[in-house]
Amino acid sequence: MKTQRGAVLIVSLILLMLLTLLATSSMQNATLQEKAAGGLALRDVSFQLAEAVLRTAEARVRTPAYAPPECSTPLTCLPPPEALTLSASGAGKASGVNWVASNGGFFGIQHLGETEDAAGGGPPMQPQRLYRVTAIGLHGTARTVLESIHTDERRIMWRQRQ
Repeated sequence: MKTQRGAVLIVSLILLMLLTLLATSSMQNATLQEKAAGGLALRDVSFQLAEAVLRTAEARVRTPAYAPPECSTPLTCLPPPEALTLSASGAGKASGVNWVASNGGFFGIQHLGETEDAAGGGPPMQPQRLYRVTAIGLHGTARTVLESIHTDERRIMWRQRQ
């Protein structure tokens, strides 16, 4: 009987260790899920901010008196590379785009030129100005960059940049 007294203690310690490992694993899983949900929430808010900034910029394009200068070179008509790293308003170094601060982000507008055949219909053989509107939404560590191609009247195309 004296040899069995230690066996109960060892079995109890093993069960306690298994329960501790299970609890630790569950806490780590819950923490990981909380971080993922927080990241998704930040990304969702930054997307909503970028969409609001995009609509603000598009409203500016649709005003009758709006007439910025056309891109000076083909290089300055490319999508602005600084949109993925921009943190302040002002002139973009790489693209020359004038970035304007807006509620929750920035926007820049490029006058790409004119076309007589804008995608999606419209009056035939009537020149229409094309603009690229780039909007950046920032929230916490999340950044969303949206672009649209726009005429004086309507949006032709929309995309999210990565």
